[in-house]
Amino acid sequence: MKQVKKKFIHESLQDSQSIKTILKAITQGLAKGKVVLSDDQGDVILKPEGLFNLRVTASQDEEKNSLTFRINWQTERKLPRNKKLTVSSK
Repeated sequence: MKQVKKKFIHESLQDSQSIKTILKAITQGLAKGKVVLSDDQGDVILKPEGLFNLRVTASQDEEKNSLTFRINWQTERKLPRNKKLTVSSK
């Protein structure tokens, strides 16, 4: 059965302490293998495992600064159970 793509987007104004708390929760979730993101619009449960691809970008100009972290990984797809194979030359 194909899994339905689910997307979670949240944008809000936060102070640095709130961002620190959010990043700490994400790192703890990565360590435990489960990250739950939710707000009043919806939620998504991620189960990170294996190797991660990390991308960090930063930009700075007179009016705006930006720091972006992107972490992604491949989900282990469950392979179909091995079926018995019989080969003969009869």
